[in-house]
Amino acid sequence: MTNIVTVGRRLIPREHIAFVEPYDPAANPRFQTAREFHGRVVLLNRDSVLIEELPQAFAEANGFSMLEADRVATNPAVHFRVETFLPADGFTPAKAYMTRLLWRDLDGNEQSKLLLSEPETVLAVTVQGRSDTSLTRVPMTRRGRGRGNRPFVKAPVSHP
Repeated sequence: MTNIVTVGRRLIPREHIAFVEPYDPAANPRFQTAREFHGRVVLLNRDSVLIEELPQAFAEANGFSMLEADRVATNPAVHFRVETFLPADGFTPAKAYMTRLLWRDLDGNEQSKLLLSEPETVLAVTVQGRSDTSLTRVPMTRRGRGRGNRPFVKAPVSHP
């Protein structure tokens, strides 16, 4: 795996890429092009570059970690932090976001992205490097503990 990613004629250091996400041409109808873009490479500073391949294909080719529910592939070379997301008063998001993914750009500024995936899944995939499809969901068997019968991600036990 190389440390340079080529997008069109642009060469991008792999460590400058935060994540790759789907591109929806309907979101910006004024942008007209003959090319068919399927993904968007988002750099650490939130600049982006459109790509013609699907985020899943880009992730596989470049060793990125895929969050299936969001169809977002994160770069394992980036140090991410994960927070649960609760909307501030007066902010009503269009989607039921559960997680805020945070990182620092090259100038030290904090950047973030809201995700639909559960925080435990985002942590396991982006920080621990586990595959989203390998996460096992184990239902709670006793009522009155945790969040009832809601499934949860079983975290590995670490010993000092």
